[in-house]
Amino acid sequence: MHRTDGQGRVRQSSDDAAGDRTRIDVMDALRGLALLLILLVNVSFFASGYAFHLVGDPAHGAFDRLVDGVVELLFAMKAYLLFSFLFGYSFTLQLDSAARRGVAFGPSFLRRACGLFVLGVLHAVLLFHGDILTTYALLGLVLLAVRRIAPRTALVAAATIVGVVAFVVGLAAVLGATLVPDEAAALAAGARSTEALRGGSGVVVLEHLRSLPAMLGGLAVQGPLAFAAFLVGLAAGRHRMLAAVHTQESLLRRCERVGYPVGLAGAALFAVGGGTANLTGLMVSIVTAPLLAAAYAATLLRLGTRRPRVAQALAPAGRMALTNYLSQSLVCLFVFTGVGLGLAGRVPPAQTQLIAVAIFLVQLAVSAWWMRRFRYGPVEWALRAWTHQQWPPLRRPAR
Repeated sequence: MHRTDGQGRVRQSSDDAAGDRTRIDVMDALRGLALLLILLVNVSFFASGYAFHLVGDPAHGAFDRLVDGVVELLFAMKAYLLFSFLFGYSFTLQLDSAARRGVAFGPSFLRRACGLFVLGVLHAVLLFHGDILTTYALLGLVLLAVRRIAPRTALVAAATIVGVVAFVVGLAAVLGATLVPDEAAALAAGARSTEALRGGSGVVVLEHLRSLPAMLGGLAVQGPLAFAAFLVGLAAGRHRMLAAVHTQESLLRRCERVGYPVGLAGAALFAVGGGTANLTGLMVSIVTAPLLAAAYAATLLRLGTRRPRVAQALAPAGRMALTNYLSQSLVCLFVFTGVGLGLAGRVPPAQTQLIAVAIFLVQLAVSAWWMRRFRYGPVEWALRAWTHQQWPPLRRPAR
């Protein structure tokens, strides 16, 4: 196993006898940050049925709307882009690992994609209708098909995808299309969904099933953008940018200088315009959200190389990101739906965000405890066993 020193350089560690994975603390820290941002966005969909129908809860006051707007401004459309970038980067590490071991990469990756897809379907039906794992599994097959693409070509393709999606959404806005054609009907649907979320397990599952068509429709935008981030991650992985962060200072500063002003300006238009419900704001965010996500990543990478403890605190959660992603949904299911406390529609946005932060802080502590004793998170271990068709060692050797 490899880790980085305080300057972001890769160093050897003897605590993983398997030796078939490249471990980069800053990369895991980025994944941990993405976990937090995703939870801050997703928790609103657990806490209220209105969010899924792209309308606000009529019971919310001005402060509640302000909190929702800040979440839209800072986190919406940025979190999953970070995760998607890291998926593409990790893909290159998996390719290299298979080459070092002299095994065929395609069959194992296909098994991994199938495993992710099954987990995603179960997640979408049982826990959260906003699942992303099924999308990653399917897009991963496309990434496998183009795995030999040159880094420069990958970046051009990513920019083209973003441009085409933005153009289509902008054209739809010009032609008068809208995602909420009947606000009264959407409000009524939001009330029904909120009530359903407060029901028992069977009612919640039925609500998730009813929501699947709308979720699939949203992937028309989210899917291509995620794949564009895959390609950027693949290009970065080919150059091993996260293995030598200290050499990327100039690039990271440029990401911040461009990403923050442009990204925040676009995010402001997106949030003020009504978020995803407004196609014009959505078009602007499609173009600018990747820049703000890149700025977030650059700031964490620079901070992680200067303050190694920051990366070390986040890294364990990132190493078991799949387990934490699913457990976030499980905890939120028990907090907000009738399966547990039934708080859906009864907690204002500010308190909802505090609950999300509390969940993540607990995950940080549990992840640190777990990773000191085990090589993989529990879901990662099961997926790895399925992928490689053998039981990998789970517990770390005694020191």
